[in-house]
Amino acid sequence: MQDIGDIFYNRVLLVALVACFVSQGLKLIFEFIKHRKLDLRVLVTTGGMPSAHSALVTALAAGVGQTIGWSSPDFALAAVVAIIVMYDATGVRQAAGKQARILNQMVDELFHEKPEFFQDRLKELLGHTPLQVVAGSVLGAAISCLASYWLTKAPS
Repeated sequence: MQDIGDIFYNRVLLVALVACFVSQGLKLIFEFIKHRKLDLRVLVTTGGMPSAHSALVTALAAGVGQTIGWSSPDFALAAVVAIIVMYDATGVRQAAGKQARILNQMVDELFHEKPEFFQDRLKELLGHTPLQVVAGSVLGAAISCLASYWLTKAPS
């Protein structure tokens, strides 16, 4: 029986989480450059450049491929999950965000004299643009490759 503390020795998981956190940190930097103000909310919201979800799942899939093998069923599973997550980020969640924007605009225009409708606005930034997903994926793959290189070259 394994100890739950062994999870901290799972290099593939740790590298994937590092990729996610680096991506979130980059979002903060990009938002600061774009808006000239520090908005810490970007660290816990969806959307933005680069996609942290894409960085996470790409680093995970790459780590599984590097560790277990590119022809393993484990890599196939991780790759398929990564594709689904990235497709969802650009497709379904992006479309839901556009619908939320239209619905909020309709409420603004049709019910401007009834302020109770303004209290519960729909969240508009749900998904990612394809560029944000690609940037997150490239970041995740790069972090996984760098970690693999560093771990094989580091003295034991």
